[in-house]
Amino acid sequence: MARKSKRESDDRRFDDREYRRDPYYRDDYRRQSRGNYRGEENRGYQQEEYRRDYGRQYDRRYEQGYRQDGYGRDGGYRQGYPGGGYDDRYYEQDDRRKRAAKKKKRKRITFIIEILILVLLAAGLFVAAKVGKIKRADVSKGDIVINDNVNLKGYTNIALFGVDSREGSLDKEAHSDTILIASINNKTKDVKLVSVYRDTYLDNTNGEYRKATECYYFGGPSRAISMLNKNLDLDITDFVTVDFTAVADVVDALGGIDIDVQEDEIVHLNNYQVEGSQVTGKEIVPVEYAGLQTLNGLQALSYCRIRYTEGSDFKRTERQRTVLQKILEKAKSADLLTLNNLIDNVAGNMMTSLGNTELLSLAKDVSSYNLTDQTGFPFNLTAANLQAGDCVVAVDLADNVRQLHQWLFDDGSYEPSDSVQEISWQIINDTGIQ
Repeated sequence: MARKSKRESDDRRFDDREYRRDPYYRDDYRRQSRGNYRGEENRGYQQEEYRRDYGRQYDRRYEQGYRQDGYGRDGGYRQGYPGGGYDDRYYEQDDRRKRAAKKKKRKRITFIIEILILVLLAAGLFVAAKVGKIKRADVSKGDIVINDNVNLKGYTNIALFGVDSREGSLDKEAHSDTILIASINNKTKDVKLVSVYRDTYLDNTNGEYRKATECYYFGGPSRAISMLNKNLDLDITDFVTVDFTAVADVVDALGGIDIDVQEDEIVHLNNYQVEGSQVTGKEIVPVEYAGLQTLNGLQALSYCRIRYTEGSDFKRTERQRTVLQKILEKAKSADLLTLNNLIDNVAGNMMTSLGNTELLSLAKDVSSYNLTDQTGFPFNLTAANLQAGDCVVAVDLADNVRQLHQWLFDDGSYEPSDSVQEISWQIINDTGIQ
């Protein structure tokens, strides 16, 4: 039998009779042949369909055509494909896949954002509920005295009072054993602390000149803040007050603080623990040796109160600032569980004029705060026995306030206001000290 030429073999592969002999042709393809699928165009269509479903006779040369587009994906331009050109069906499917993928991605991102918002809201409500337990004082800003032309932009100044309340009273009838000014640089988050000595002879805002500590006892936080502003040219409008128990609870919640106890402080520290235990209900653990050691809450509270060593009240205020500095350092590195316990323990023994929003704003930056320096006021002073009792007298007040503004705000151009000048002259007149 004569062997057919290659040309004749190729022709036979695309002979319509090949399809007619196939059972499949007798169904769909027979019906299609009666319509518009004729001629060369019909042949290309039939060849492609036949290649897909019955590849036995398909010439592998067509497989070697351009099977990928320019990005390495199946489809696109198929050179050698009967009829040539682009396979539009592929690109339509590819576009649909892309649109579906983008839509799915958008849904996923939206879902994640919603979850984050819910978590933040839950956390915010939780913290707000915690700080909501803190006692609030309704301090009217209009009742606060601020001298004319006081401009301290860029700083947040807050008064901190530690009162000797034994009955839980935080607003009046408690002497402010601790009077601190915390000045926060809003840009750098640097914090400076100033202790105003409790026995400092100052204008008590009502025309009387007495010890600074008495303002809180008779007029509460509003009068004590006004006393600081009027005598020191400050712009304080907010405060935080704590009692003995709060200090002890904070230290215990943080796991204690490390203090270098001196030999002459041990006996007084242990003596103060007796009264402190009665007020706080905490167990006495005597300090038995000098040196660096971890003090618990009651021990730290007693350490703050020591005043019968060399340095008297000046040394006591230094101890108070040291304890506050150690508390801040511990709080900066504390975990959320510890901070949660701290808030729970201290809330009932703390009072403030700050709202929830302000407290949360301060709390979120706690890790950024740096206590850069601390000091006591007045800088230049002397002790005097006056009609108001044993007092600390500034020599003179106007010059001390000038130094204070230089130290707190790096303001070398500050000059005391007329109010401060008048108070300074009155103190000289009352005491004869200048």
